[in-house]
Amino acid sequence: MSTQTLGIIMHGVTGRMGMNQHLIRSIVAIRKQGGVTLSNGDKVMPDPILIGRNAEKIEALAKAHGIARWGTDLDEALKNKDDTLFFDAGTTQMRPTLLAKAIRAGKHVYCEKPIATNLNEAVEIARLAEKSGLKHGAVQDKLFLPGLRKLDMLRRAGFFGKMLSVRLEFGYWVFEGDLQPIQRPSWNYRTEDGGGMILDMMCHWRYVLDNLFGEVKSISCIGATHIPQRWDEAGKPYKATADDAAYATAELVGHSGEPVIAQMNMSWATRVNREDLVTFHVDGTHGSAVAGLSSCKAQSRVNTPRPVWNPDEKQTMNFSDQWQEVPDTQTYDNGFKIQWEHFIRHVVENEPYKWTLPEGAKGVQLVEAALESWKERRWVDVPALQV
Repeated sequence: MSTQTLGIIMHGVTGRMGMNQHLIRSIVAIRKQGGVTLSNGDKVMPDPILIGRNAEKIEALAKAHGIARWGTDLDEALKNKDDTLFFDAGTTQMRPTLLAKAIRAGKHVYCEKPIATNLNEAVEIARLAEKSGLKHGAVQDKLFLPGLRKLDMLRRAGFFGKMLSVRLEFGYWVFEGDLQPIQRPSWNYRTEDGGGMILDMMCHWRYVLDNLFGEVKSISCIGATHIPQRWDEAGKPYKATADDAAYATAELVGHSGEPVIAQMNMSWATRVNREDLVTFHVDGTHGSAVAGLSSCKAQSRVNTPRPVWNPDEKQTMNFSDQWQEVPDTQTYDNGFKIQWEHFIRHVVENEPYKWTLPEGAKGVQLVEAALESWKERRWVDVPALQV
């Protein structure tokens, strides 16, 4: 058994997502476990260099996690032939430009979503990546959550019978910043800085819907800016110009060709009265299931109770207790880390990999369709995307 190193340029990892999920819980965790295991038993050890604008901040982050290399000059880092992979978790507006620069420098690319703020740029960078012959991928972390993996197992086992509908509930209250400190960056609520619920979350829902429930064919969506004024990191008030909530219905074609209806409620201005910050309720002719981030409960056709509608009497049934927990049949690792390991094996030994930049472009396509629907107050078709 031998170990080889993989040089990775990591850009934008001082932000919340880049630092916590991609650096600490993925790359640092992989290094601590001894690398990524290949099909022949050999190991690949990530050798990252952290690149950012703030030298003091990036140096402190590198030292805190035992990373020897860091810098502020991306162009210089791209010249190093030993670093063959570029990763970006920076701002969405800059992402297509950075990915294009890395591809032209001969680097494989992997990035956070959305891969662009508009479909034209998303398709352009996806086409460039496809033509380059280099490996490329976009983060689709929700597919690796324990709850959704259990839901997918039920689907593959035929548990639902004919799938009928999906109801997605996502969100929580993001503090305005005047009374309690904010828990999300202020740029999330400024359209001019790439913020907005639809841009942020519709990319996630596209790959979840396509992979687990059915291909998206059309969408009806309305967005809202429920909280018009918020306070930034310095405690200064600002006008919220981006949507902080959206309510959508989508028509899907299920994996067996059946029509499936998906309802999606997403909000940063709602208080949670459900079992998790996001839940997916799936109904089918033979059974139903509700999944969160980690857990999944199911109710089969033969175990479905017979409730009686009587508004004159207090309900005696405890509906929540009538569902059966889908057990943990394996150890579930961090979803971001799992996808990193897939991509590293894809780069090193050409393991099949489907979460590419064209798949990322599909997410941006659904964003634009949802925004168009909101603007024009109508259903919008989502045709097959040609990249």
